[in-house]
Amino acid sequence: MPNLAHMMPQEYTITVFTENQTGLLSRVVSIFTRRHINIESLTTSRSSAADIHRFTIVVSVEEHIAQKLVAQLEKQIDVLKAFYDTHEDIIYQEIALYKIPTHVFSNSNRVETLIRKHNARILEIEPEYIVLEKTGHQKETEALLQELQEYGIYEFVRSGRVAVTKPMERLNKHLQAKKNS
Repeated sequence: MPNLAHMMPQEYTITVFTENQTGLLSRVVSIFTRRHINIESLTTSRSSAADIHRFTIVVSVEEHIAQKLVAQLEKQIDVLKAFYDTHEDIIYQEIALYKIPTHVFSNSNRVETLIRKHNARILEIEPEYIVLEKTGHQKETEALLQELQEYGIYEFVRSGRVAVTKPMERLNKHLQAKKNS
């Protein structure tokens, strides 16, 4: 009997290490769009290694699809290495910003209590609005959004996932192995 857990879609964080080349983002994204795979989150930044960029991509797929995506990504020119991980293998966060009306603070202490309860912080206070920041997992930033809805919200934005693996960074090991071979 096949392993059903292997065949059930789940959330994977795919990390792609690349050279920093123009047009690479569209080539990476096209690997997902050609397969009709929705990208839940996409973040790019420099990595810990000089001149190497890092893409952090979140998708909900079956494990064998995640394996195929990583293999396809590694075939791209300028891609050095790609990995996929589950929640158990990474430490991750997102950041969310909320712009709410300033007047909701003058009506009661409930909003201040709500901010403390969700470990959010005030970034900016203006006469018309206040900007709050919340760092956490998507369900945490979403929970604060839901509670703020009753007071009114002007704007909301959440970043893509940033993640590090629990094991030591595999890119450094991969680069060292290539150097020694």
